[in-house]
Amino acid sequence: DFMKKSSFARPMISLFGIAICLQTSQAQAPVEKFLDRWALTIPNGRAGWLEVTREDGYYDAHILWGGGSVLPVDSVVFPNRNTLMITRSKTVKRKDAQGEVTRTQRFVDTIRATVEEDTMSLTIMQPNQNGRGMQRHEFTGERIPPLPPKPDLEKVKFGKPIALFNGKNLEQWRLLNEDDVNGWKISNDTLFNDPVQEDGKPRIHYGNLRTNADFEDFNLKLEVMVPENGNSGIYLRGIYEIQVASTYGEAPHSRRMGGIYSRIAPAISAEKPAGEWQTYDITLVDRHVTVFLNGEKIHDNVPLVGCTGGALWSDVTRPGPIYLQGDHTQASYKNIVLTPIAN
Repeated sequence: DFMKKSSFARPMISLFGIAICLQTSQAQAPVEKFLDRWALTIPNGRAGWLEVTREDGYYDAHILWGGGSVLPVDSVVFPNRNTLMITRSKTVKRKDAQGEVTRTQRFVDTIRATVEEDTMSLTIMQPNQNGRGMQRHEFTGERIPPLPPKPDLEKVKFGKPIALFNGKNLEQWRLLNEDDVNGWKISNDTLFNDPVQEDGKPRIHYGNLRTNADFEDFNLKLEVMVPENGNSGIYLRGIYEIQVASTYGEAPHSRRMGGIYSRIAPAISAEKPAGEWQTYDITLVDRHVTVFLNGEKIHDNVPLVGCTGGALWSDVTRPGPIYLQGDHTQASYKNIVLTPIAN
């Protein structure tokens, strides 16, 4: 098997009852089928993403688990020819009765995966955070199709512009989850989100807003404004978040205004201070995006290798809505116009 063919010494450990070789063999083994990007449907139906790579003689992986950011895993091991095992950890803060953090504890999830052609079958073992028992969940992944070549935007033909917001009502929009509280209001031709939270009371979960219609490739123009410490987001096809945040003066990173959230930082700083209207001009074609912020090109036909945190699904080939984050802070939007790519 894979371990027997290794020419290296093979110190072993036991993890959940499985013997694992600590060193990666240089002998050829059929693990190449794992080395790719995978669109995951994780437990509870949320969107996830996994990329497994081989670099400089070792294996590595990055994972997106529902919300938040794309993060490196702790370890990648092939216990045999046909099984991938990765571990990911999270830190839990323990608090006293006054709410003060007294210590932190680290919990490790273990994921095992097998591949049959373009489908990945996965099982995750998660320790309960109270230290009593574990949870086991099965879920699936699909191999993400290779990225198309960068499109020539000068040759792209556009259809008829669609005004997504008429300044009067939300007839073209609805809440992603009808059970959430609706903090969206309309005033002076502006779509305004006001997620009010009251001190000392349970947090209210306000709803994200999506278009009724789904779209494939398009150009999207809009204006947006956020206050100090403001945070919102614009999701393309419901899966790629363009960050909206009051990050004026910050160093470049993927979570600042204009970033492809947790994936790609803006090429230059182009945002305005909080409280000012800002313009976006976004073109999504063939899984590549070009973004102008306040007239400055901050992304030039950059490839989108997978969904971002909070995506509605992980299928990069599926049409989807424009959706606006509503559960963070106040944010205002106006002059929202989408022009689809002509077939």
